[in-house]
Amino acid sequence: MSSARRGAARVGVFGLLGSGNLGNDGSLEAVLGYLRAEHPGAVVDALCGGPEAVTARYGVPATRLHWYGGEYRTASRAGAVAGKGLGKLVDAVRTAVWVRRHDVVIVPGMGVLEATLPLRPWGFPYALFLLCATGRLFGTRVALAGVGADTIRERPTRALVRWSARLAAYRSYRDTLSRDAMRAMGVDTSRDEVYPDLAFALPAPSPGTPPGSPGPVCVGVMAFHGGNDDRDRAEEIHRRYLDGTTRFVRALAEDGRPVRLVTGDACDAPVVAAILEAVDSPLVTASEAASLGDLMKEMAAADTVVATRYHNLVCALKVGTPTLALSYAAKSDALMAEMGLGAYRHPAREVDADRLLEQFRELERRSVELRSVLAERNRTAARRLDHQFAALTSALFPRTGPAHTHALRENT
Repeated sequence: MSSARRGAARVGVFGLLGSGNLGNDGSLEAVLGYLRAEHPGAVVDALCGGPEAVTARYGVPATRLHWYGGEYRTASRAGAVAGKGLGKLVDAVRTAVWVRRHDVVIVPGMGVLEATLPLRPWGFPYALFLLCATGRLFGTRVALAGVGADTIRERPTRALVRWSARLAAYRSYRDTLSRDAMRAMGVDTSRDEVYPDLAFALPAPSPGTPPGSPGPVCVGVMAFHGGNDDRDRAEEIHRRYLDGTTRFVRALAEDGRPVRLVTGDACDAPVVAAILEAVDSPLVTASEAASLGDLMKEMAAADTVVATRYHNLVCALKVGTPTLALSYAAKSDALMAEMGLGAYRHPAREVDADRLLEQFRELERRSVELRSVLAERNRTAARRLDHQFAALTSALFPRTGPAHTHALRENT
C-alpha cells in the first residue's frame, strides 16, 4: 500500500468499543475528537465489539469485530466449540480485508496489552494480533495510542500481546508502569512515550456543588471477581468485595449522606441492584449514566468519590473531585499517584468497611487542599495530551505541501 495515495486518509479505529464499557468508549470519543479537529478530511470507520452502538452514538460506520456471535460466551457444546474455531479462521480473513482498506488504524487507549481482569488468549488478544500482523503485512500503520499494559504470566496470552506490540507501527502508554511491563516482556520501548489516559482529553463539565456544601458521595462499583490469575477464587473475591462495599454504603446512608451508585460497564448492573436491595434507603440511588461525559457530570456534583473501575477514577480526577480508589490493579495505584492522591487507596480484594470509612473521612477533611492539587495536575495532563496528539499526527499523518494533504509515510 503506497504512501502516495491521493485524497483523504482512510482511518480505522479498532477495539472493544460500543460493547457497554464506558471507559473504552470514552477513549474512542477522545480520538474521534482529535481526528475531527486536526484531520477533518479523514474518512473514519470502526472494527469493534458493538458496531450498532458506535454508529448510533458517534456517526461512524462500523463492522462487528467477531464473525461468531457467541465469541465471549463459554463454549460447552460441540456446536459452540466448532463455531468458535471456525470463527477464528473467518476473523483472520475479515480482519485482513478490513485492514487493507485503510492507511492507518488507531487502537484508542484501553487496556489492550494487559490481563488485569479475566481474559482468554483466543479472544481479544488474538484479535489484536491479527490486526497488528495484517497491518504489517499490508503496510497499514497500526497505532496503539495511550494503551494500558501489564506483565502477563499466562504464556499464550503473553506471546500474542508481545507480538502485537512488536508489530505495531506506533506505541504510547497511559502510564510508566505499562511501558515498563512491555519492556519486561521483551518489547523495545526505547522510542515509546507515556502520556495521561486519553479520557483526560474529553471536555469536563462545569463544577457542581461548591466544596464544603452538602452533596452526594459517588460510589463507583464493579462486577469485580479478581484478575486473570484468580479464577479459582473469583466468587470468594466478589463476595468479599460486595459485602465490604455494601457495609460502607450503608454506613454513609446511616450518617445521612446521599449516595449515588455509578458504574462503568453494563456488567456492573447486578452489583448496583444487590447494594440497593441490601441497604434499602431513599438516600441511596443509582445513576443511569451512558457515557464518560455523563459520569463526569455525576462526579462533578459530588463532594467525594469512592470508585473501583479505572475509568471511574479517571472521570472523578478529571473533574477535580477528591477521590478514594478501591484499587484492583497497579494501573489504579499509578493513576492515583500521578494525580497526587496516592495515599487514598484501599484494596478491592480486601474491602474493610471500617478502615475505608476512616480513609474517606480523612479525604473529606483535606477536600479543599486536594481540589487545588487536582486542578494543577489536570492542567499538566492537558498539556501532555496536546503532545500526544501532535506525536500521533507526526507518526501517522505527516503533512506534505502547502495544502496540508495528509498522506501516509512510506512504510519502511
